[in-house]
Amino acid sequence: MNATERTPADLLRSALAADPGRPLVTFYDDATGERVELSVATFANWVAKTANLLQGDLAAGPGDRVALLLPAHWQTAVWLLACASVGAVADVGGNAAAADVVVSGPDTLDAARTCSGERVALALRPLGGRFPQPPEGFVDFAVEVPGQGDRFAPFAPVDPEEPALIVAGAEYTAAEVVDRARGDAPALDLTGPGSRLLSALPYDTWEGLSAGLYAPLAAGGSVVLCRHLDRLPEEALAKRIEAERVTATAR
Repeated sequence: MNATERTPADLLRSALAADPGRPLVTFYDDATGERVELSVATFANWVAKTANLLQGDLAAGPGDRVALLLPAHWQTAVWLLACASVGAVADVGGNAAAADVVVSGPDTLDAARTCSGERVALALRPLGGRFPQPPEGFVDFAVEVPGQGDRFAPFAPVDPEEPALIVAGAEYTAAEVVDRARGDAPALDLTGPGSRLLSALPYDTWEGLSAGLYAPLAAGGSVVLCRHLDRLPEEALAKRIEAERVTATAR
């Protein structure tokens, strides 16, 4: 445990310094057959580009509310860490009308249109593909993010004691996210480097966010994030657990 790690972005920086090549997020969608594996370095690069988009093009800063109308997905994990990097408040499943920026998947565009600020749409297609036709009133994340810088520096320091996350009606500071994630790790059997947690929990509760991102990151482990796992037969799940070297599950 490093006392200087007070925000989720700090945790990612430490992971990058320790072992940039190890897997951090492996994502499965059992409705589409998609599998994506992101190393710490690749994930951090996506976070840096997304944070640059958020801070630069979308003009978001510390304290601004970003409504994330997204499922448990590797790109949602990227946005959570991008918000933490900027100091914006990630409001998971939040009210778009009250947000400064809304980030929407393809199934929540109508709700997202109530946001009077900047609107970003994610197609959530395999390999981060773009929309065939961008939704009216939105920028397409897959179009905008590739050209962003690979390094990110916030315009203002991120205060660990300021709000960073809202989920299921509860608000957490950046420091609380880190502390709670560390506290959750033992119960999730995350024992340090090499720990690999398979999570099928949705991202609409703290428990889902912790198992699906924050606790593995805090413990120096990794997550196998599974969407639509109910479509996978038990025999195939057992094979996945073996193939992915899973050490614990949260379902």
